Amino acid sequence: MEPEKKEVLLRLRRIEGQIRGLQRMVEEGVPCADVLTQVAAATAAMKKVGTVVVKTYMEECLDKTQRKAGGKREDALKDFQKAVSRYIDWA
Repeated sequence: MEPEKKEVLLRLRRIEGQIRGLQRMVEEGVPCADVLTQVAAATAAMKKVGTVVVKTYMEECLDKTQRKAGGKREDALKDFQKAVSRYIDWA
């Protein structure tokens, strides 16, 4: 899963740059329409990161829980479903 982790970190660093750019835009008084365009781009980038995390780490999260002593797949699945629901409600 190492390549996927690197991909997520790279995306997050790009988003960090986008957010810094947004801060500069606001400080410099860039027109609202331009700021909103960049906010939409940053939001879309965050949604993509969430999608990659859900897709990539779903099995890993479930496998880790299942390997724990006494870990139940049903409990792990419920926990994962809660996390996905929080992500979907945000997105």
